[in-house]
Amino acid sequence: MFAGAQVSLYPMTDGFVDVILSSLSALDPYRERLRIETDDISTLIVGPPEVLFPALRDLYVAAAGTGHHVVLRATLSRGCPGEPDDPICQTAALANPSEPLGSRQAAALAALSEAPETGEIARAQFSLYVMGEGHHMDEIMGCIDFLKASGCFDRSKNFCTRLKGDSGAVFATLQEAFCRFGPPEGHVTIDLTVSANSPSIR
Repeated sequence: MFAGAQVSLYPMTDGFVDVILSSLSALDPYRERLRIETDDISTLIVGPPEVLFPALRDLYVAAAGTGHHVVLRATLSRGCPGEPDDPICQTAALANPSEPLGSRQAAALAALSEAPETGEIARAQFSLYVMGEGHHMDEIMGCIDFLKASGCFDRSKNFCTRLKGDSGAVFATLQEAFCRFGPPEGHVTIDLTVSANSPSIR
């Protein structure tokens, strides 16, 4: 399997270079378990979801901790048929394909109890895409039901769902959405925007 994210960080400050570079250092503890490649547009992070999402969380927390208005944009994908399998992505975190939807929802909710507290609030909106034929809308609606019970659900919006809460809980919720819904051998993607310190909420 191949799993990863293309991530871009947008600080709304004249000192954006320092914010980006200092925030990227939050990825250092994960570099042995992830493949990380940064260019002038984005940072590619490849690896298993149970490492990928904590790394994204810590990147966001580092940026949010600067106090500047910062937006993190990411496209996440697993199982893309156009990408070769990568051994670094091997994981046991994906749901069992024979497990009923209700059981997967319950397991996702139970996993949230282990989310760490970071002290930084995350306001996020995201869309889950289950690719291919079959019962993809059942999976998406099942994910939405999970989100509504997660404690991070803010509201539904056109084309996406909004989450709000401590960054630990929000990124754990995103990880469960990514791993528990959609076939483990299938192609699943997430389009994600997370905002910190926006002046519009002050």
